[in-house]
Amino acid sequence: MTELGKTIDSLNKIKLSDRKVYEYIDELFPLVVDASPLQRKNILRLKEDVKMRYFDAPDLKRVGKNGYRFVNAVSDFATHAKPLRERANYRESLFARTVEGNAMIDRAFEMVKAA
Repeated sequence: MTELGKTIDSLNKIKLSDRKVYEYIDELFPLVVDASPLQRKNILRLKEDVKMRYFDAPDLKRVGKNGYRFVNAVSDFATHAKPLRERANYRESLFARTVEGNAMIDRAFEMVKAA
């Protein structure tokens, strides 16, 4: 718990401009040049979802615009967003990814720590 507290403190100290948040979201969801219209629409929808969670989530309103807020927004997205296609074993897969380490959350954490 002590290490968690230290990590949260360090993430809180990493201030993020809105522009930087948009850059991070673009890194998480790159839009490939030859994307189909449906792929483009889906990627843009995912980006908007993460932006909404970062800028408008009620539980993050009192948190400054910083690394902690960004990692929390990505974590909320990765563990609570409705998938584009929900399969029969969706909940089991989500649980396994969360327990074993979620690549998207880990990537967001690494991006912020490198800032």
